[in-house]
Parts: sequence; structure tokens; C-alpha cells
Amino acid sequence: MTYTLAGLVQPDQGWGRSDDSFTALDTVKRLGGETWFQLGDKDIGLHLMRSMMLDQGLSLSAVTARIAGRLGVAHEIAPMTDDIVRTVLDTANGLMPFQHYFVKAHCAPVITGIKYLGAEKARLSAALKRALSNPNLSGVFICPSNPYLSIDPILALADVRTMLASTPAPVIAVAPIVGGGAIKGPTVKIMRELAIEPSAAAVATHYIDFLDGYIVDAADRVVLSDVQVIPFEIVMNTLADKVTLANRCLAFSDELAGQR
Repeated sequence: MTYTLAGLVQPDQGWGRSDDSFTALDTVKRLGGETWFQLGDKDIGLHLMRSMMLDQGLSLSAVTARIAGRLGVAHEIAPMTDDIVRTVLDTANGLMPFQHYFVKAHCAPVITGIKYLGAEKARLSAALKRALSNPNLSGVFICPSNPYLSIDPILALADVRTMLASTPAPVIAVAPIVGGGAIKGPTVKIMRELAIEPSAAAVATHYIDFLDGYIVDAADRVVLSDVQVIPFEIVMNTLADKVTLANRCLAFSDELAGQR
């Protein structure tokens, strides 16, 4: 005599379906969990593996390197730190973790301040420290990301601004604002709520202590002392646009290095 252990799930509930329309989040929702983060199965699988490796005692740097290797990424990718740093926003609705603000609340709450909890004690990852102190470093590029949500968590770490200011390599930023509007995301909204002028010039001032070069859209006129500013097409709609801008960044870095 044989028995099949089927548990309490009935066939008509859809469990065990093999079609692609049934996702991991469908299971989470069915079991009463939160699904507001809306990650796809590939992302969930990556996060599960990352959590498992971290629980095994591997550092975030080691986990990142292992995942990159498995995915065939040839270039070195490293986190800013192996310590825990959390971006928390002061809002009109109270303190809110970054992901809750950005994804769950759709950036709607008014921001009154931003904290990077743990940054004051966090140590630079070995890879970041090694890169910034490398005498052969040819350039540092700050992408047109949100200065306050994407770049500032890195700059909040001790010594990062100092190392950027002292590196002999040119430090170049690409403006995240064109004609007073954000290329993407809530940058302008956040700047207004923090009483900062939403302009490419204001973002440059935010980086002014270490900036050597700044790339802006032709629609913006930015003049900075001791920082060379060049206009270029910085709105990237296609892969070709991204490659073109990347090549201009590299050429600009060479130009600045040749002037030293």
C-alpha cells in the first residue's frame, strides 16, 4: 500500500502550476504576506541567495563578487561598505525607510530630512578604498543619479569626500537635472522640499569640494570656479545614447588629466 502526502492544498487553488503567469509573489500574496515591493522572480531568487550567503558569514563584498562571477560580469563590482548603512527619511508622515518611501509610498510624502543610519561608524570596503587610493586611477565618475538618495549614502562614509578631493584622478559628475527638471525620479521634488534650488548648478555645488569636471545639458548654463563645465547630450533614451555619453566621460577625463 502506498500513500501520497499532499498536505492541505487543493488542486483548484492553483498551487504547483507550471505556467509562467504564476509567480513567487502570487504565493506570498496567497499566504497573506506583503507584496508592495513588486520584485520579479529573478530578483527574489538573487536576494534569497544573497541572504543565504550573508547568513553563512560571507561579507557583502565577497557575496557581490561571487554573484558577479556567476553572472559572467568581468568588471569588479564592490559595495561601498560591508557594514550596515540604512537610508531613512524624515517625512510629514514620520520616519520612513527608503524602500517604503520610494516604492510603497511612491515618493509622495513630503521630506524634511534624510539620515544615513550607521554611516558614521561604517568602514569603506577594501575594494573602494583600494580604488580611490590607486595611483593608476584614471578617473572617478559620478553618475546622473539622485544626489540625496543614491550618491549621498556613499559620501556619508568617513573619508570618502576627503579621498575624492585628494585623488590625482579627475572627478567628474554628470548632471541629473536638465532645464530644471529631473532626468528621472524624485530629485527635483526632494530638492524643493529641502529648500534647495532644483538646478544643475545646485547639484554641482553639492559636490564642489571634490569636483574637477561637470557635464551638463546644453539647455543649462553652469559656471563654476575651478571646475571645468562642458555641455553634452546627457539624456539617455537608447543604449547608443549611453555608450556615447560614457565615451564622452572618458574623453573628458583624459582632457582634464592632460591639463594637470
